[in-house]
Amino acid sequence: MAAVAERKAVKPAHEFDKVLGAGWRDPRWRLRNLYWIIDKDSKVVRFVPNEEQEDFLDNYWTRNLILKARQLGFSTLMAMLELDQALFNFNYNGVIIADTLPNAGKLFGKVEFAYDHLPAPLREAVPTKSRTTRSEIVFVNGSSIGVGVSARGGTVQNLHVSELGKIAAKAPIRAAEIVTGAFESVSLDNFITVESTAEGAVGEFYELVMPALKRYHEGAPETKLDWRLHFFPWWRRASYSLTPEDAALVPIEPKDELYFRGLTAKTGHVFTTGQKAWYVKKRETLARKMKQEYPSTPEEAFEVAIEGAVYGEEMTSLREKGRITDVPLDINYPVNSFWDLGKRDMTAIWLHQHIGLQDRWFWYHEDNNKDLNHFWTLLDQKRIDEKFRWGRHFLPHDAATEILGKSITTHQRTLVDLGMRNETVVPRIQQLSLGIDLTRKALAGNHWFDRVNAAQGIKCLDGYQFGWSETMLVWTQEPLHNWASHGADAYRQFAQAFPEGYTDGADDSLADFKNRTRNRY
Repeated sequence: MAAVAERKAVKPAHEFDKVLGAGWRDPRWRLRNLYWIIDKDSKVVRFVPNEEQEDFLDNYWTRNLILKARQLGFSTLMAMLELDQALFNFNYNGVIIADTLPNAGKLFGKVEFAYDHLPAPLREAVPTKSRTTRSEIVFVNGSSIGVGVSARGGTVQNLHVSELGKIAAKAPIRAAEIVTGAFESVSLDNFITVESTAEGAVGEFYELVMPALKRYHEGAPETKLDWRLHFFPWWRRASYSLTPEDAALVPIEPKDELYFRGLTAKTGHVFTTGQKAWYVKKRETLARKMKQEYPSTPEEAFEVAIEGAVYGEEMTSLREKGRITDVPLDINYPVNSFWDLGKRDMTAIWLHQHIGLQDRWFWYHEDNNKDLNHFWTLLDQKRIDEKFRWGRHFLPHDAATEILGKSITTHQRTLVDLGMRNETVVPRIQQLSLGIDLTRKALAGNHWFDRVNAAQGIKCLDGYQFGWSETMLVWTQEPLHNWASHGADAYRQFAQAFPEGYTDGADDSLADFKNRTRNRY
């Protein structure tokens, strides 16, 4: 009976005609005419979708990914869209997920403000049934909008996730729960919109974007379960440009002119002097964050390391230098291996060649719940197939730890029995921070990584993060033990142990090796 009474409180369609005029039946008309917001200048203004928002609405899909430059107002657009759908539909359930509680409160505030500034007859036609402070608003037509930092149960008609990239960086478990929980609460014919700046080439947002980006470039058709990429670069925004007077004060270096010419070749956009000057001045403040906050291409957005990444600066520098590329094996030089051994955990192995002044990482492999025979058979078969010779094998300190069983043995002895030669157990480093510093120094050297055959290892170096304290809201000094740890630890064996002045690992005696590396511990 209560539900029937509530529905009687909602005016029928012809009554809305009297209140709003015939245009109310068009959602686009409603979005341009009914809602009020507080703009960037703290003024109360009517919400009118900007050019980028109109483009998005024209190409709205069941599954949407918005990769964008900053301050384009997509969170505001989605808040207005959620409110609009709740007002003019029965039993509509809209959910907004933000990266932090303060930001969730801000988004909920946009919804509340817009509702409170509706024409009085419309508020009377669709009154609220209840409001939970900064959390949920429920209308008498059975519709509701909930805002928070995590997934909610029940069926959802429209889900908006704001800054999934940041959520994945700081709270990867929460990001995974959004993907496996909140996403699954939205049926095939309803809508999900994820908008975010990029946060490195790892994480839930990155994993969603990559297949969508491939379809974006190919113009491939999409099913209702495919994610559609909506990319909005900074140079589409007219206001992101300096006046001729200000632009005349900004020197554009030759390397920047080369950058803009390359972008023109990729995008077809011809950059004005004002746009170039705006970009150069903006970059003075943002430095390496510029490509993340104001990307020129979708690929460029992910060149900056994930927030809190242990080796973020070094991996970003490698990309800027073009050192994540095609790295072929050269059979004229020995191949070294660097290991991190898992028990019931992941085992990770890098293959490497030292050629001239370059350290080349041409292959990476990881797997779990496999014994050492599996890994050595795989590696030695690769040697046979590709006709290279082994140099030295670098094993972690626990490879020498005795294991009790039918007989006492070690991982090192097991690998030797399987056929490994010229193996070295890298001494345990007393402070992890020292190992991290050595690894940073190594990555800053002349290193090259194969973008295909070492792709997962590169992701591990990208994704190796410090922990995030939800209470202190700071990055800790202790790295997370996560999916990226083993690949990063295997690479760290190189930094902690690879002899300086190395020529051919097979020719170095163990005594020489220990003498060369003693000063590191």
